Amino acid sequence: MTATPRPRTRRRDTPPPRTGDSEAEVLRGFLDYLRASVAAKVEGAPGPAARAAGVPSGTNLLGLLHHLTFVERATFLGDRVADWPSTFHAAPEDGVADVVARYREANAVLDGCADLGAPLPRAQPGKPSPSVRWALTHLIEETGRHAGHADILRELIDGSTGR
Repeated sequence: MTATPRPRTRRRDTPPPRTGDSEAEVLRGFLDYLRASVAAKVEGAPGPAARAAGVPSGTNLLGLLHHLTFVERATFLGDRVADWPSTFHAAPEDGVADVVARYREANAVLDGCADLGAPLPRAQPGKPSPSVRWALTHLIEETGRHAGHADILRELIDGSTGR
């Protein structure tokens, strides 16, 4: 049996941003670029398909964005997360628009962190707090990794490709 190819919806590929010259502008520019890319992959995806596991591990498009929201809040606000694997699953009552809105709300937390060398809040007293610089670098890596997963999952859902 041969699979019928899905029609592809091609978005124009958006190149990495041309940011300002400062370290803060470069780091923020790349993180914001990746944030917009991953949110765009989830936006417009049909609810049931966005929640359905796309791979045997159970990873799903909505769960990736839900997880990234927890990562941002833990990193920038010091929110404590007791069960990281559970963050990969949105609540049954959460729709695509709800999860995207919460993710964008969490993104705004960084706006108050202007000094790259400043320490961030920590959920665990007694442990050293990472700097804003470290957090930005970590979030670029984490968001980029999951943006790649989202690319594949969205293509499996409806053939949509591109950033």
